[in-house]
Amino acid sequence: MISYRPTDGDPHTKPIQYRPKTCFLMTQIGGPDDETLAIRRSLTKILSKSGIELIDAGSVVTGKDFLLKIWNLLLAVPLGVAIINEKMRPDAMCNIFYELGVLQAYGKETLVIKTEGAKIPSDFVRTEYVKYDKDFKGAMGKFLEHFLAQADYYENVAGLLEQNPLLSIDYLRRAYLISGKDALRTKVRNILANAELSGRARDSVEMLLADF
Repeated sequence: MISYRPTDGDPHTKPIQYRPKTCFLMTQIGGPDDETLAIRRSLTKILSKSGIELIDAGSVVTGKDFLLKIWNLLLAVPLGVAIINEKMRPDAMCNIFYELGVLQAYGKETLVIKTEGAKIPSDFVRTEYVKYDKDFKGAMGKFLEHFLAQADYYENVAGLLEQNPLLSIDYLRRAYLISGKDALRTKVRNILANAELSGRARDSVEMLLADF
């Protein structure tokens, strides 16, 4: 897959620093209300029990373009979770759903956590979400069970795509980001060798895709 930078629309030809077993949090960063902070604390505990680290836009400081930093983080993670409530500023809500759209376009797993009064945009009304209520921990447990199982599914699909090495590598990359299993990297190296792709330029689509 060719990745295009959102800042200028040109192809991105540098390796992505992938972050397996992480979750990118999307919510209002400046001045969040008490309920949002409570959801974040609960989410952090739930994710950590499954060995998943919660990161956000403040997790990395580059001193460069902020949007490009966010975009790189979105490409690097397997999962993005949005926390929304009715008290959020409209500009914060717009940023959240823009980032959700980017995640979904790049095949990442996503989830929306909402408070009772929060409104979902029309494009997302068919998207399953989790409410922050008395059943929150149970609902998150079910979601994480499904999420973690996706790694095995992606690995199995990759094995069925021997005649399509690029797609097979992409599925293995997605499985690796969820599980962090180094054995999946070995599978990718074998695919590169058998498909005779190892001699390609370091910034070719094939080699960038396999560089995780």
